[in-house]
Amino acid sequence: MHDSRYLDADKAAAYLGVSQGYLNKLRTTGGGPVFVKVGRRVVYDVADLDQWFADRKRASTSV
Repeated sequence: MHDSRYLDADKAAAYLGVSQGYLNKLRTTGGGPVFVKVGRRVVYDVADLDQWFADRKRASTSV
């Protein structure tokens, strides 16, 4: 599988503008974007990253 719509964890973190450590933590604790695990490899679909990012939109910090 070498489809440009899939990003490894390092590229996914850069795409989202977060650290790879933060993305790893979300993958362990939950609340992060959905991912695919193939053997030891973790990949993210760009559409899922976009959706996860869009779901975080807020109009106020109190929510």
